[in-house]
Amino acid sequence: MNVTKVTDDTYLLSVNVENILFEGLWEIPNGVSLNSYIIKGEKTAIVDGVCGWDGYPESLFNLLDKLNIESKSIEYLIINHMEPDHSGWIESFKKINPDFKVVCSKKSAELLEAFYGHTDNITVVKDKDTLDLGNGHILKFAEIPNVHWPDTIATFDTLTGTLFSCDAFGSFGNLTESNYDDMLDEEKLDFYENEAVRYYANIVAAFSMPVKKAIDKCSPLPIKIIAPGHGIVWRKNPTRIIEDYLRYASYQKGPAKEEITLIWGSMYGMTEKAVNHAVKILEEENIKVNVHRVPETSWGTILASAWNSTGIILAMPTYEYKMFPPMAAVLEELGKKKVQGRKAFSFGSYGWSGGAQKELDEIMNKYCMNWEFIEPVEFKGSPREESLKLIEVKVKELVKEVREAVGATVNS
Repeated sequence: MNVTKVTDDTYLLSVNVENILFEGLWEIPNGVSLNSYIIKGEKTAIVDGVCGWDGYPESLFNLLDKLNIESKSIEYLIINHMEPDHSGWIESFKKINPDFKVVCSKKSAELLEAFYGHTDNITVVKDKDTLDLGNGHILKFAEIPNVHWPDTIATFDTLTGTLFSCDAFGSFGNLTESNYDDMLDEEKLDFYENEAVRYYANIVAAFSMPVKKAIDKCSPLPIKIIAPGHGIVWRKNPTRIIEDYLRYASYQKGPAKEEITLIWGSMYGMTEKAVNHAVKILEEENIKVNVHRVPETSWGTILASAWNSTGIILAMPTYEYKMFPPMAAVLEELGKKKVQGRKAFSFGSYGWSGGAQKELDEIMNKYCMNWEFIEPVEFKGSPREESLKLIEVKVKELVKEVREAVGATVNS
């Protein structure tokens, strides 16, 4: 855990978490930070919080000592979002300060009771409600439901122009002592933006419409700093991460970037031969391609690639009259996260019978994914020269469609 100064009377408390599956699902190869914030007016508030990892509450005592803050002087706990990675420390905090007041949304209050049996000293806030901490720090609240839980609010300090946005505008990636965009070079900023799109695709993607609504609601605020619950604080150019999130949200229905994600699986190497040929053609076409084998590659990595890509290629054998099971599982997740409107092509091997196409159609229809497929190529056993030539033609056709779709967006 470490503590840094965000701006006047405002401090960031952060802890890095590694070697876990985030939400029990998502790999985080570069870790993730859990951020909470202290605002010191005449009264002191903690915005969100870190959960019980890293020796809490002992770590909190140390941080508060650095800030010359007594734990019992903290009057308010502002809960923007009740997910346990932000609220799991409340029970520990009650042991050192039983008299704090909770400020949260109505739905958060319900979850607070359900998760922790906490029902005392709760103030429910809604859009445009305020809390005066003194010394000019008047906090204004905005309901931004389903970013990404239905209880979510954002907290805006009208004095400093700081938007405490919780999961909105967050990213994966551990924090160093340089926790701010104005302390990072462009290479490091690119790193956090890549971590942000992975975070968005894994955590927020299914709620892209609420993300757009949240941005519309917060845009009129005179925002100078964005302080999210995960990732770096944006105080030099907060517009950058807002525009990133608008762009990520637009990728939901496509088009996205001029990229193709190739997801493939092979049991005995026959589909793999065709995959190798397809990758060679894509490289010759000079288009960025992200290649992921299932089940070896994690869902989170594939989801981030697919979210960024306008084109998708699916390559897999038929398995017992259906799709290769790991491919079906990945496609189900892409459907749940609403990866829609892609340009797509599929090919693969079969033995005694086909059947993969039927299940593919069922998944597409089930989740209303609206992918536009080029006619598939299926081959019995190992791909012959004629199948490889046909795959080459189809891959080039897909590249053309991807470039036209992205170009139309750029020129519109």
